[in-house]
Amino acid sequence: MNVEEEVGKLKEEITRLGQIQQDGSYKVTFGVLFNDDRCANIFEALVGTLRAAKKRKIVAYDGELLLQGVHDNAEITLLSQA
Repeated sequence: MNVEEEVGKLKEEITRLGQIQQDGSYKVTFGVLFNDDRCANIFEALVGTLRAAKKRKIVAYDGELLLQGVHDNAEITLLSQA
C-alpha cells in the first residue's frame, strides 16, 4: 500500500471510530485507533501513517510522535474529508 492509499484508509477509520464534532470534523483518541483490531490489520505502521497525514494537514494532534500507552488519550482530529 502506498502512502496516499494508507492516508485514505486512515480517514475512513477515523470517520468510523471517531465522534463527529459541531464543525463537521471527526475526533478520535490514539488509543481507540491503536487498539482497534481492524486498524491493526490495515496499518503496518499506524504512527507513520498518522505522521504522513499530519504533514499533509489531513489530521491534527499535539506533539510530533504518538506512543502507545503514553498518548492513548491524545485526540486526533480529521481536518479534511476530501
